[in-house]
Amino acid sequence: MMRKLAAVVVTTVSLMTLASTSAMAAKPGGGGGVGAPRQLQVYGAWLCSNDACGWNGVRDMTDFDHANHWLIDRGDGRPSVNVVVLSFVNPLALLNGANGNGLPVGMNQAVVSYFTSHGVRVQLSVGGITYTGDWDAALSTNATQLGLNAAAVARQLGVGFEIDYEQNTNPNLVGLQSFITAYRSQLPYDASGANAAARLTIDVAAGDRWLIDVDRKATTDWLRTDTPVLDYANAMVPSRQPASSAATANWQEHVDGKSSFSPVIPPLAPAKFTGSLYITDSAQIIPECNNFANSLQKATGAFVQGVNPNGAGTTNGMLGYMFWAAEKPSTRNIATTPPNSCELGVGTGATAYTIPVPMPALRQN
Repeated sequence: MMRKLAAVVVTTVSLMTLASTSAMAAKPGGGGGVGAPRQLQVYGAWLCSNDACGWNGVRDMTDFDHANHWLIDRGDGRPSVNVVVLSFVNPLALLNGANGNGLPVGMNQAVVSYFTSHGVRVQLSVGGITYTGDWDAALSTNATQLGLNAAAVARQLGVGFEIDYEQNTNPNLVGLQSFITAYRSQLPYDASGANAAARLTIDVAAGDRWLIDVDRKATTDWLRTDTPVLDYANAMVPSRQPASSAATANWQEHVDGKSSFSPVIPPLAPAKFTGSLYITDSAQIIPECNNFANSLQKATGAFVQGVNPNGAGTTNGMLGYMFWAAEKPSTRNIATTPPNSCELGVGTGATAYTIPVPMPALRQN
C-alpha cells in the first residue's frame, strides 16, 4: 500500500501495498464465511484537487464544480458518495501552522461547504506516502501539539481527520498515540457521528502484510468495539487494481488477523473498516468509474456486505467502500473530470447499494 504523491513529484500509484503480491495469491480463508447482506454505511472517495493532491492554489468554485459535480450529483440530484477525504495535509506544515492553519491554501471553507451543503461528510487526510518523513519529523518534534492543531482545524472547518502514516519501518507509535490522545482530549469519540470534527480514522494496508506495526497497534488498541478510540480504518488500495478474489483475500486478512506473526495481529471487526478500490488508472477509464455492472464494487459486494466476524465484533459486513481517487490523483493518471466523471460507476453503485446520504451513525459492533 504505498499511497500517494508529493506536492511536486507525484507517484503513479496511490495507497499501494508492497505485500499485496503474495496476498493476491491467497484465497479468502478462515472466518465464518459470508452472511446475509448488511446496509453499507461508508461510500466515499479521496479527492486530490487539480494538481495531483497538492491543493496549492485556491480553487475557482465554478471550475471546481465542473470538475467534481459528479460527486454531489449521480445524475438525479443525489450525491454519488457520502464522504470525501481531501488529500493531503503535510503533517509538518500542520504542526508549524503553515498558511495560518497548517493546511494547503486550496483546502478551505468554500471547498468543505461545497460538499457539506449536499449532505456529504468531509475529512482531511494527513500524510500520504510522500509525507512519511514529515510524519516522522512532526511526531518526534511535538506529537501532542500536532494533535491539538488538527483538532483546532477540525473545529474551524467542521471536518474530521484521517491518519495516513505510511511508515513501514519502525513507525513512531508512541508519537502517534500522543497525537491521537491530544486530538481526543479536544474531540472525544462520538459514536453518534453528530460531531463531524470528532470523526478520526486511520489508513491501514490492503491486508495485514504491510504497515504491520501500524496495523497491529490500530487493531489492538484503537479499533476495538468495546473501547473505541478511532472511528474506523480504511484498508487502502494495493499497488494495482486487484481481481475481485484478491481484493476480498486482502480484506479477509483484517477480519482473521495474523496469529502467525510475532507479536500477533488480532482480528478486526468487519464493522471497523472499509475496503478500497481504484476508480482511475494511467491508461483508460475503468469500470469502477463508469460501468457499475462490470465493476469490482459490484463483484465484491456480497463479501463486503456480508463477511462474518472471526474473533472480533459480533455483526457481519464491512462498513463499505472508499475509492482512490477523484479529480487528479497523480500526474499520470486519468482525471475523473468530464467527460470521464464517475456517475455511471460510483454513482450507480450508490443507487444499487442504497447508500444513505448523509452518512448515518455507524454500526459499533
